[in-house]
Amino acid sequence: MGDVLLRGVRMLSIAVAVVLLVGVVWLFTEYAELSAAAADSDAADDTSASDQLLADAAAQESLTAALAESAAETAAEANVPTVLDDLDWVTVDLIPGNEYSRPGDALDGVNAIVIHYTGNPGTTAQQNRDYFASLAETGEDSVSSHFVIGTDGTIIQCIPLDEKSYCSNNRNHDTISIECCHPDTTGEFTQETIDSLVQLVQYLVDCYGLDEDGVIRHYDVTGKLCPYYYATNEDAWLELKALFFPD
Repeated sequence: MGDVLLRGVRMLSIAVAVVLLVGVVWLFTEYAELSAAAADSDAADDTSASDQLLADAAAQESLTAALAESAAETAAEANVPTVLDDLDWVTVDLIPGNEYSRPGDALDGVNAIVIHYTGNPGTTAQQNRDYFASLAETGEDSVSSHFVIGTDGTIIQCIPLDEKSYCSNNRNHDTISIECCHPDTTGEFTQETIDSLVQLVQYLVDCYGLDEDGVIRHYDVTGKLCPYYYATNEDAWLELKALFFPD
């Protein structure tokens, strides 16, 4: 009787062990399948995300190219010259090409004109133009402007109108910059500077078909107080801007 009972217990133990083993094998198989499925899903997600990034980059590149082409076509249709040597009221004295003040990079178009002040009272348009040119040798800064207007009304063109200047930070790629000289630390322009600025801005506005939103201050780009007098005196800026767009 005892032997029969013992054999029964052994058989039961073996059966339980077999069941447990089968269960473990089944669980391992299910886990492996789930892991493989998850890995496939992650790989698919990674591939999808990568494809989307590539598609977005391609779309952005295409848009940038289209904008540049459109701007070029618009300028060509308007017959906008890049160097204003046909205007007797503009002196053309281009900065030689260099990485610090005339990189030669093409504009993406002209969507605005940015007004600046030189920040060095009493200097002339020629002195500021020559400073931009000197950076090719000194490398002490990266700065330039398409035009500089002196306190006597002299206008000097430093950069062709289809190239970037280093003047308006993140708007260098689609703007034309005008630096204005000033006699003292207030930054207020002389009447001669204002008269020449109005003449130049109106010419450029007509060339590029810009409206009032297309004439801005450096201050409107970065918050820098430039041109100082017209960034700290809003009424003075509005009065100056009104001259560009007379009724």
